[in-house]
Amino acid sequence: MRIPVISLLKCLPVVLAACLAGASSCNERPARPADPKTDKLKLPDGFIAEHLFSPSDSGRGSWVAMTFDDKGRLIVSDQFGALYRLKLPPIGADSTQKVSIEPLGLGKDTIPGTDSVRTKVTMGFAQGLLYAFNSLYVMVNHTANDEFGKGSGLYRLQDTDNDDQFDKVTLLKAMEGSGEHGPHSIILSPDGQSIYLIAGNHTKCPEMDAYMLPSNWQEDNLIPRMVDPNGHAANVKPPGGWIAKIDPEGKHWELVSAGYRNPFDIAFNDAGDLFTYDSDMEWDFGLPWYRPTRICHATGGSDFGWRTGSMKWSPAYPDNLPPVINIGQGSPTNLVYGGNARFPEKYRKSMFAFDWSFGIVYALQLEPNGGSYKATGEEFLSGSPLPLTDGVIGPDGALYFLTGGRRLESDLYRVYHADAGDYSNELQPAKLTEENSLRRQLEKYQHGPDPAAVDFAWPQLKHPDRFVRYAARIALEHQPVAHWQGKVFAETDPVALIHGVLSLARMGDPSLRDSLLQKLATVDFGKLSPESQVDAVRAAEVTVTRMGMPGDASRVALAAWLQPFYPARTNEINRLLSKLLVHIGAPDAVRITVELMASAKDDTSAGQSLLSSSDLIMRNPQYGMAIAGMLAKMPPAQQTFYATVLSGAKDGWTDPLRQAYFTWYAGAFGYQGGNSFVGYINNARKNALALAPKEQFAQLNTISGDSIVKAGGNYSVASGVQPKGPGRNWKVDEAVKMVDSIGFSSSNFEQGKAMFSATLCSKCHTLAGQGGVAGPDLTQLGTRFSNKDILESIIDPNKTISDQYGATVFYLKDGGSVMGRLTNEDDEQYFVSQNPFSPQDIRKVPKKSVSKTRVSEVSPMLPGMINRLSPQELVDLMAYLKSGGNPKDTIFTNSKHAAVR
Repeated sequence: MRIPVISLLKCLPVVLAACLAGASSCNERPARPADPKTDKLKLPDGFIAEHLFSPSDSGRGSWVAMTFDDKGRLIVSDQFGALYRLKLPPIGADSTQKVSIEPLGLGKDTIPGTDSVRTKVTMGFAQGLLYAFNSLYVMVNHTANDEFGKGSGLYRLQDTDNDDQFDKVTLLKAMEGSGEHGPHSIILSPDGQSIYLIAGNHTKCPEMDAYMLPSNWQEDNLIPRMVDPNGHAANVKPPGGWIAKIDPEGKHWELVSAGYRNPFDIAFNDAGDLFTYDSDMEWDFGLPWYRPTRICHATGGSDFGWRTGSMKWSPAYPDNLPPVINIGQGSPTNLVYGGNARFPEKYRKSMFAFDWSFGIVYALQLEPNGGSYKATGEEFLSGSPLPLTDGVIGPDGALYFLTGGRRLESDLYRVYHADAGDYSNELQPAKLTEENSLRRQLEKYQHGPDPAAVDFAWPQLKHPDRFVRYAARIALEHQPVAHWQGKVFAETDPVALIHGVLSLARMGDPSLRDSLLQKLATVDFGKLSPESQVDAVRAAEVTVTRMGMPGDASRVALAAWLQPFYPARTNEINRLLSKLLVHIGAPDAVRITVELMASAKDDTSAGQSLLSSSDLIMRNPQYGMAIAGMLAKMPPAQQTFYATVLSGAKDGWTDPLRQAYFTWYAGAFGYQGGNSFVGYINNARKNALALAPKEQFAQLNTISGDSIVKAGGNYSVASGVQPKGPGRNWKVDEAVKMVDSIGFSSSNFEQGKAMFSATLCSKCHTLAGQGGVAGPDLTQLGTRFSNKDILESIIDPNKTISDQYGATVFYLKDGGSVMGRLTNEDDEQYFVSQNPFSPQDIRKVPKKSVSKTRVSEVSPMLPGMINRLSPQELVDLMAYLKSGGNPKDTIFTNSKHAAVR
């Protein structure tokens, strides 16, 4: 399971609930619901949620995978343990009918060197389960050890003696890779004849028997190569995450699609098209190569462009495909189609996409659009916290889903519609568009050479539909190059020529480089559509990356062809032109790019997501608050792209250009992106310094912000004194005892003030007139609350939430919801602040669009904010809080450290 680890903001308080406008308001919150497991869930009208079982309560782990067998029993897997089989009470059963459970993957063995017997996992650690062909297929995600001897791979379990127990285990294929980006889900094909499976980008693509996507994948990017400065996926090579199709015996494996980061699940719609829900790299937030979580239509032979670090492809590039819809930030864990659900038709025709981080199930309605689809979506189900892991439509037409993962508290739920009996009719098969049918015909030529392929595919290279063009090019690349190379040089249609050049650049001999570029330059660039301009420059880029730097004459011709159009009208074309022209040393390329870098504005319409980042902030304190910090000081992605391109420029510089370029970095370090943002910026800066004249190095190093960068580890802007620790997982009783026993006689004002900033209290709270305003003013804290009151509110912020600073959930009539702090309202609308780091940014929610409101039971404040502090550092912080930020308070005037002040 991919679960993000955002260490950017380790301690992020928003509301110190102990400090309220008045002590009486501490009690002004709704009574705790009778069944918090289901009452915290938000669902559309007519839907009912049931909580069925809590495996954590009985020591059965945290469940992440599920499937129904042929007898209607549910089989599940603990992420770090065994398989279990459950008999579930039917919908409408009374409370006396309970879930019955039996282990499927537990056995006994003797502890080495003793006579003692222990329970041992014999099958489990699965992140994908499928019951089909009288077998249970298990996708194990694990590094073999003494606890569980089986490693990652696809296993087939069979019952050969009909005793209802699996007695035969066959390893169909071992996988190289494990963990949260390891092998994941397994599903049955629509025709019931094949199995499809998916794996994350840390799972090496195994050798296949066939490849719909040609296996000559490369990074194909001229931007200076930088891997993640924190080391994530630094050594992972293309194709990244992948999807394969196999027969039931696992004897024939065919690669279907690749180029993903970490998609966890796949699902077919009623037309038989395959989709997946890919993850983002949250550490890249604010960088030009950041890509949000997204739904991808996994067509035959598709590549979705994931490459490590800065090498990721833009969705606009013609050699990969765009998403159907961007969802936004989050942690995808499941995708299931509602076709077999007994739901209203809208939801039966929806893809349900599960997000672990923010506890949301999205319902996505797909609409045919040429050879693919477009989508709209809404929030179908949500809760906080609700770490969603897997979901399936049961034989009764209900949606069953799990929460858990990462050893978190785990639960099994069922969601059904009150009028389920009205929705038992079969859905009519979807009607395919002409483009969809044509794309499928082209995909038939993606399995190997076929004498009819070239004649059929070549005319479709100029088809107006992007998915058809892509399928035609991949079909062409499966044919012997000698059969179609001549067509490239004979082609006169500009669109067909561009895609023919792209194919030949990927498949042809490098000796064709200059002649290919010269042929490409015959296209009248100014008459191309913006999309075809992107395709043309990309074709040139791939030719250079695959075949090498052009000869002198070709470089001159290439620059003459493109330079008149730089700068272009769009950011996308400018990105492509900048890296190609700088790479080949085109005249004035560096000057133009430096000028663009100084003034470039981001295109806010590009990559728009279903849910805006601000909508996510208060749904999960840990991850949402990190987003809040980034949105408050959002980096300029377009400028960052130009800076990265220029970091590899050797020629074309003047002293004024260098001064302007390196000065930009000092300002860039003030932005707040994802966990890797500053590291990437600093690496680009250092790469550029390595190419600068030696005599200018010291001066350029200074003006580019060397003094404000703390190198090593998780690169970050130096921000004052940080805790020395060692910290601990503070509990209330322990913390109170420690503070009382040490006492304030040893406290230090400056150290306490530093800890107030280091734990980021100052981001949201005012003390002595300084700090943020998203939370209450803490200046009078020490006169009103005891040590225990204060520590309890810090360590367990959910216990008491002020109605003045807590979050409110606004349920929208269209099915979505908005969460934030209600700051004001009038007759027409609510005024909602969603970002505690930028509380002045107000979202207006029309009252007529809201069906109801509810005060959230989860504080936006992150628990554990003091866990980096040592006992003495905790005492210093408490002294600073109780003094109201006053160095002359008696707490400090009586302190041993008074003289130090």
